[in-house]
Amino acid sequence: MTDPKTKTAAPHAMGAAPSTTWQVTPDHVDMTRPARTLRPVTLKAEPQTITVDASKTALLIVDMQNDFCTEGGWMHSRGIDVTPNRAPIGPLKQLIAACHDNDMPVVWVNWGVRKDLLNIHPSLRHAHNPTGLETDLGQPVPGTKSEIIAKGSWGAEVVDEINPGDGDYQITKHRFSAFWDCETDAVLRNLGVTTLLIGGVNMDQCVMTTLEDASFLGYDTILVEDATATTSPAYCVQSVLYNVKLLFGFVTRSQAILDGLAAAR
Repeated sequence: MTDPKTKTAAPHAMGAAPSTTWQVTPDHVDMTRPARTLRPVTLKAEPQTITVDASKTALLIVDMQNDFCTEGGWMHSRGIDVTPNRAPIGPLKQLIAACHDNDMPVVWVNWGVRKDLLNIHPSLRHAHNPTGLETDLGQPVPGTKSEIIAKGSWGAEVVDEINPGDGDYQITKHRFSAFWDCETDAVLRNLGVTTLLIGGVNMDQCVMTTLEDASFLGYDTILVEDATATTSPAYCVQSVLYNVKLLFGFVTRSQAILDGLAAAR
């Protein structure tokens, strides 16, 4: 494309998001990337009050899918009460709306294994089928709508109450951590994200390993306590909260985020 007034090529935007984009012409590349307007938001948290930049913050939601949170899903078929895993739905619904209103990305990461299991190792299959006699990953569970966390299956879909459809940013994972053998880090960096508000299930498993890996990669990690849950015993919750506050980041609650965003506006 050429500007008829100057007879020079108009810059071509080359990037996935404005804050990470080059401007390219045939004879010049501008790599400066426009700075985002600082949007400080102060949150009540533990072990300290924190201030984040809303322009670089995303809500990362882990595994709020039918197989873990809905009757008729895989966990329910094993006799596990999924009621605890439904507790984050209300807080997440409010946080999602607030993020949309404040131009903050919402990123969903959900299990979605290949049906041929070529992206799954024996150790991971054993974690879900320890005796070798249970229904394996990717296989239909008799009497349910579930094909255990298989990509494209009902069990891998986000629960109805907060299902974004084709909206937001969606990532399929096939490890407990959303940052292992997965595109999460690349997506977040292209979005210019440095701070993560993290919710979902199970708190002591996929949420915790995701938060740990995010911390190791240099993200600011904030666990939203009432927007995450687990079907594990209560001592697992206490262990996660203790370790996040001690080693890996901060713990806050959804209302503190809503209050912080409201005050900033």
